[in-house]
Amino acid sequence: MSKLKNPVLMATIGTAQGLRGEVRVRCYTSDPVSLGDYGNLSTADGRIFEILDIREAKTVAIVRFRGINDRDAAEALNGLELFIERDNLPDDELDDDEFYYADLEGLEAVDQEGKSYGTVSGVFDFGAGDLLELKGPGRRPSLIPFSEAAVLEIDLEKRRIIIDPFAAGLLDDEGENGLSPDQPSEPK
Repeated sequence: MSKLKNPVLMATIGTAQGLRGEVRVRCYTSDPVSLGDYGNLSTADGRIFEILDIREAKTVAIVRFRGINDRDAAEALNGLELFIERDNLPDDELDDDEFYYADLEGLEAVDQEGKSYGTVSGVFDFGAGDLLELKGPGRRPSLIPFSEAAVLEIDLEKRRIIIDPFAAGLLDDEGENGLSPDQPSEPK
């Protein structure tokens, strides 16, 4: 059992499905059934899982792994995360404005003047669009929208993203009195 050098999370195993060892799997691929196209999957501790059968079911995939032959064995896998090596992901299929989440993590977030706002520590999608989590020394983690307005440029070679801190919600237009400059100080 060898651990992956640059793991990318591909799926999380859920509950058992039926009696023959099948499990419900939440896939992080655009097509859940394509999970089988990446070869064997690994756990964080180095265990290897080979997909024998996979089919789509509403919001998950139903998967049967080699060596998991009954419901008890399937239930023991609940919550297990499955990874592949980053090098196994195809780069030639990505459009110019598409990125793997794993490639964004660890990039430094800077504004156009070079001021750092931390590094990307995670990418999340809660249903209203992708968010980047930024963490930095002496700063609380913050979420910014992963949009063209907030993220102006992604430079994987220099390991950084250039952001607009106002569009990202990291800064506001408030003056010293806590009001925006064009807002009156007293209601009319």
